[in-house]
Amino acid sequence: MSKTSERTIARRRRHTRVRRTIRGTADRPRLAVFKSARHIYAQLIDDRRGLTIASASTLDSQVRESIGYGGNIEAAKRIGALIAERAIAQGIKRIVFDRGGFIYHGRVKAVADAAREAGLEF
Repeated sequence: MSKTSERTIARRRRHTRVRRTIRGTADRPRLAVFKSARHIYAQLIDDRRGLTIASASTLDSQVRESIGYGGNIEAAKRIGALIAERAIAQGIKRIVFDRGGFIYHGRVKAVADAAREAGLEF
């Protein structure tokens, strides 16, 4: 028997269900968000080619020094702004948002709001 919690299994089921309809393209990549207790990760993914276009996380060296702890809303806002900055540098303005099966609340919402404020269109 696996030690995976029921919450993790439920989140993975939600994510699989949502991914049936959400697809990232080169014109409009998917902004996938994952959060752990200590960190938050964001990736822009082109599903047609199977490529990660840009990524940002609280483990990045330029972010890690400026934030103390990666598991809070302030860190999530920083990651949202950073992923938007990296997307705009690649010429991407429009994306689709993939919350990864997480509730659109707290850190996940902070990433989305910061990315919108930095210039990305959902």
